[in-house]
Amino acid sequence: MSKLPCVVIVGRMNVGKSTLFNRLSDTVKSITLDYAGVTRDVMKDHVTWQGRQFELIDTGGISLRASEDPLIEQVRAKANQAIEQADVIIFMCDGTVGILQEDRDIARSLHRLGKVVILVINKSDSHEVQQHAYEFAALGFKDTISISAEHGRGISELLAQILEELPLGGRVQEKPRYSIMMLGRPNVGKSSLMNALIQQERSIVSDIPGTTREAVREQIAFHQEHIELIDTPGVRRKRSVGGGLETMMVKSALQTLKSTDIILLMIDASQGALVDQELKLGFYAFQDHYKAMILVINKEDLATEESKTALAIAMDYYKHFIAKIPVITISCKTGKNVGKVLPLIKTVWERYNQQLSDEEINRLFISTLQRKPLMHKGFKLNVHRAKQVATAPITVALDVNEPTWFEDSQCAFFENLLRKEYDLVGVPVKVIVKGPQNREKKS
Repeated sequence: MSKLPCVVIVGRMNVGKSTLFNRLSDTVKSITLDYAGVTRDVMKDHVTWQGRQFELIDTGGISLRASEDPLIEQVRAKANQAIEQADVIIFMCDGTVGILQEDRDIARSLHRLGKVVILVINKSDSHEVQQHAYEFAALGFKDTISISAEHGRGISELLAQILEELPLGGRVQEKPRYSIMMLGRPNVGKSSLMNALIQQERSIVSDIPGTTREAVREQIAFHQEHIELIDTPGVRRKRSVGGGLETMMVKSALQTLKSTDIILLMIDASQGALVDQELKLGFYAFQDHYKAMILVINKEDLATEESKTALAIAMDYYKHFIAKIPVITISCKTGKNVGKVLPLIKTVWERYNQQLSDEEINRLFISTLQRKPLMHKGFKLNVHRAKQVATAPITVALDVNEPTWFEDSQCAFFENLLRKEYDLVGVPVKVIVKGPQNREKKS
């Protein structure tokens, strides 16, 4: 499959790049706040317009001045990597403030590249833009379009200009068969694992908690299937979450979870414990949203005998949950067991999609109830028929005598029967009970 044409949005900080990206993107969303430096990692999506498709990339704000801040340098390096692969560059400026020295520096740098550049003057719905409109011709770009990314003004003209400048070719990329999300607290190695699995430095990695601020997505091929990997911001306890940016980061991670198939719940082996927040994340994904799950214990190289023992005790204490999911210990730093992660993901995906035999399920449930009846206030609970009605997650509907008698513990009883009979490690099970009048209760 040939590579899609690439359009990259660049500019100094806080000119509206992420707002434009969100306007053009149908699925991926950048965090937008009214201060500089919110976007760090490059954000990607595929945009289709008038039957043609291109890859759109949002970059962090570029500053060509040297900085001692390693994060700023990494943001600049990521932006430069994106610019190198661009077929068309959208250079954004803020029309309300006119040209700043940083804009001039970026313009000179872009001219040296010899690539197609569309100068986009944002916030054109403001009256202040007219005062600065004449200035932008001095930047020396022939294609100039005024827009309002926030209100959608000039977007169709911009898209038409992009298509005119893009090279022909590139087919619509396949939708991923399934998606995998890294979830966990800050600084457990989610970005490092993302980079290791795709074998490139896609996510910015730093020891500073909160480096990843948005869901970073990348598609790869594994066993002739296209899958999507998603790196997300670290999620902390609610009382530890800071201001508006971190609140949006956490919201971004949890929102991404809802549309993901498999969760890699990551913890730090060197900490020697399973903290309450990690368990809450696990329960939230596995039991509340029925997502397949793998527990990934990272930083094995930093684990001491003391931390290993403490972690083993913690996992045994929570074995009622841990026993339902596969556990793999890795080190992103040394590479230990990283090569086993994708095959394990593939195995869990196949379990998540398996179709069980209705005949076998019926025989299992009914024969078990005959040997070990379930009672409710002296009344016997009966299952007349069981049928699997969905996969991913595996969903089993029970036709019963009285749905209200089948509470969480009774539904868990049938789930456990399935787990003993079938290989469902890493796979949640949803049980639906229906009665004679088609009354329904879900577990």
